[in-house]
Formats: sequence, structure tokens, C-alpha cells
Amino acid sequence: MEQAQALAIVKSLANGVDPDSGEVFPGDGAYQRPQTVRALFAAVEALERAAQFERRKQQLPAKTGEPWSEDEDRKLPRRSTRGTRSASWRRRTSARRRASARGW
Repeated sequence: MEQAQALAIVKSLANGVDPDSGEVFPGDGAYQRPQTVRALFAAVEALERAAQFERRKQQLPAKTGEPWSEDEDRKLPRRSTRGTRSASWRRRTSARRRASARGW
């Protein structure tokens, strides 16, 4: 089941509506009990956060959060001690450094 479909179903249940038929649940039904409604809205919130995280993750550069390779680790100190940082090196490494600084 797709996450968007699950979210739509849980939202419908939280609002007291049968997701298949569109009928409103009876007032004395299990879906209308206060604790059940609260739990369903908590589930809606969790699914929305998960969807937002996935959208954000898709916008990040491809290697964000991955550890540096041994080759990159060896090259970085040598380049910084020589004082030469090429633009291409900065482009390749800056996204990962920014992500690491943010804790991603």
C-alpha cells in the first residue's frame, strides 16, 4: 500500500467517515470514541511527517549523509595543507560537508 493511500484512509477514519463508502460512522461506534479519534489523528500526523521527510530527502544531493571514501579522506588533508582547493573539489565535497554539519 502506498503511503499516500494509507494517509487518506487514516484521515477518513479520524474524521469519522468510512473510507470506502463515504458514510459517516454512527456516534456510538468504536471509531467515534475519544481515545480512538486521538490515536487516529496521531497516526495521521506521523504519516504526514514521514511523507514530509521523504520529500525532503529526495531534494538532497545524491551522496548526502554518506561517509567519505578513504580516497577522499587522504586527499583532503593534502589539498588543504598545499592551500589548493579547486572549484571542482569544493563542488564534490560541499554537499556532504553541509549535511554532516547539520547532522544528516
